Amino acid sequence: MNTDLIVEAARDTLAGTAPFPEVVAKLIAAGVEYYHVDYVGLRTTYYGPGGGAVVTPITFEGLPPVGTAFDPAALRAAIADSQRHGQTFREFSRRAMLAGVQGYFAFLRGRRVTYWGRAGDQHTEWFPGAAPAQS
Repeated sequence: MNTDLIVEAARDTLAGTAPFPEVVAKLIAAGVEYYHVDYVGLRTTYYGPGGGAVVTPITFEGLPPVGTAFDPAALRAAIADSQRHGQTFREFSRRAMLAGVQGYFAFLRGRRVTYWGRAGDQHTEWFPGAAPAQS
């Protein structure tokens, strides 16, 4: 994996200077297969297909604690604002944490994100234009 490119993508995300599709393209180019955002530990871990990992901090100050109840409707509203209105990652993170999201995995090859709450509640969101396979 290209650590410099991963760190650059993480910095762009935190600064709000690149939209999600650009960040995803940069991470794929860097060799990232999936990543884990940990709101409790305030870090993101990027994983490559060979088992390597790169960890970057989430440096936002003043984030709320993760809510005890998982609120999928509030989470979906935060996701929609990011997709339709270019909401910053900081604001998305604040809203997700208030909605009880303790973390999520973004699967770049699978084109989906799975969010989970403190009691194991989950919500999977497909990347725009992606959908589950029909069986």
